[in-house]
Amino acid sequence: MSGRTDSDTDAEPVIAEAEDPADEISDARRARWIASGTGVLLTLAGLAAALLRLTGSAPALVSAAYALGAAVCALAAVLGFRGRTRRALWLLIVGTMIMAFGDQFD
Repeated sequence: MSGRTDSDTDAEPVIAEAEDPADEISDARRARWIASGTGVLLTLAGLAAALLRLTGSAPALVSAAYALGAAVCALAAVLGFRGRTRRALWLLIVGTMIMAFGDQFD
């Protein structure tokens, strides 16, 4: 064999260090702010779209779908603020889908 003979075989194995608890708290706080902020943003967008569709010639079902989607996103914002980020994410998806279905009736 013509391999290198100077390789270090006595090296200590690298032990994975546990993450710093402060980093986990920071990640959780960031997730709460993102879930809450996205929920508020989608709520405002849904309410604005509901008001625009209500004043226009669109059927009432369209503005009702936007308003319902906005309400679901508002609930997601509250849950995100309380730390229920996984449920908030799913509610944001559902609220956006409700608004998208309402847009299909236009």
